[in-house]
Amino acid sequence: MHLLASRLRRLPPSCGPVRLIGVDGHAGSGKSTFAGQLADALGGAPVLHLDDIASHEELFEWTGRLLREVIDPLGRGETAHYAPYDWHTRRFGATRALPPAPVILLEGVGAGRRALRPHLAILLWMDLPREESWARGRSRDGVEQREFWEGWVVAERRHFAEDPSRPFADLLVRQCRERYETLDGPAVAAGPDHVITHGDGPTSMC
Repeated sequence: MHLLASRLRRLPPSCGPVRLIGVDGHAGSGKSTFAGQLADALGGAPVLHLDDIASHEELFEWTGRLLREVIDPLGRGETAHYAPYDWHTRRFGATRALPPAPVILLEGVGAGRRALRPHLAILLWMDLPREESWARGRSRDGVEQREFWEGWVVAERRHFAEDPSRPFADLLVRQCRERYETLDGPAVAAGPDHVITHGDGPTSMC
């Protein structure tokens, strides 16, 4: 993980002074866990979860609001402000500040969408098949979220059919038992595989 973090720090800024790192993938693919570990390896880099931007009414139609409230201010080197959505109360909460840190992780389904890619320093895709991802997500959320998941699957299928992210990923991330494996994504030429670990242990393939 530290090797990847070092690589990301060396990228040129992509959104004002910020290196905005996109972490995309199907719901349930492990984006939040991976982004959290990567943020730690980056010394506590901020993570903006798209679950805080989306809502029941706007599962994927939040692009304009994200650009206006977050991307545009960061691009000017200013602190962004956004109100995170509470999925239980179905209301937006108190406004949070997001200063223009050297590296910020943008994590969530749709982080690599067409409108955001020009602002990303790099796009990572959690490379887990959608059916397996959705099964993990359903298991995580329990039966009380069954109805929500039925609607979500339809919406996610539609989103990626109209605005796919994986073909534009710079790196594919695959979770192994003890580590994450990264491979060059479809957006770059084929090259040697790269393997990152949770710590500084061996980097064998899983």
